[in-house]
Amino acid sequence: MGRVSKAQAQENRQYVVATASRMFREQGTAVSIADLMKASGLTHGAFYKQFASKEDLVDKAIAHAFEDPAAHSPAVLEEPDGDHEAARRTLIEQYLSIWHRDHAGDGCPVSGFAADLGREPEQAARSQQVYINGVRNRAARLATGDDDGMAQLCTMVGALVLARATRGNPISEELLQAARTALIESGTAASDRQRRTD
Repeated sequence: MGRVSKAQAQENRQYVVATASRMFREQGTAVSIADLMKASGLTHGAFYKQFASKEDLVDKAIAHAFEDPAAHSPAVLEEPDGDHEAARRTLIEQYLSIWHRDHAGDGCPVSGFAADLGREPEQAARSQQVYINGVRNRAARLATGDDDGMAQLCTMVGALVLARATRGNPISEELLQAARTALIESGTAASDRQRRTD
């Protein structure tokens, strides 16, 4: 078998990082290197040519997840015609959807990596700034008036994590619906207050 070109090696590395990012959000960072490389279509030995350690890959996978536009909610918050409230509502509805609950590997890295970073202090220390920046950016997308969006993000992430933990039971969908209703109603109330003061 011939040597892999630098370009092919870089492409392989990016593919492994993307695969790891998805698998870690779906199954946790305890996924074995062997399983990860098999899912990437590469040999176990190829891992050590690309990464210093598994921790190095976890760092890169977390960074990749926050840079990947497809993992931003699952939908990127856009403001059609400057309508922030409509965009915020769409974000909430998609984030707290059954699809997002059932597709953690393609979903938000805030919820996807929270448990692992909470359990692994050494990993958290290395990846924490990327994660913190990601949390702040997502909260900012939810901000309304004098609300910085942090409590809303906490509600969304918490509801999603609980819904995933209770999947298969009716309470799972109840949790998603309760959070959606509370967040949309609070946003509507905040918009109404803002309009009255303008």
